[in-house]
Amino acid sequence: MKTASVADLRNRFPSVYRWIEEGETVELTKRGRIVARIVPAPRVKKGKFTMPDFAAMRREIYGGDIKSRMLTQEDSAFIRDRGER
Repeated sequence: MKTASVADLRNRFPSVYRWIEEGETVELTKRGRIVARIVPAPRVKKGKFTMPDFAAMRREIYGGDIKSRMLTQEDSAFIRDRGER
C-alpha cells in the first residue's frame, strides 16, 4: 500500500493517479496522520459486442408476414400526391 500526503496529491497528482490506475490502494496523509484511503474501482470486463437480431425482433412484434404490411409503390404515390394538396 502506497502513501501520499495531501501536498503530494495536489502537486504530483499524475503519479498518484498512476498508482491508483495500476490497482494500488493509496493512503492519504495530512501532517503524518492517515485521513483517507483511496481504493481503485473494480475493473469491469468488457464483453464482445453482438449485434441485436432485428429481424427476429420484427417477427416477434409484427408476426411472420411483414410483406403484407409494407406499402406498395401505388400506396406511396397516393400518399405523396395527397401531400401536395
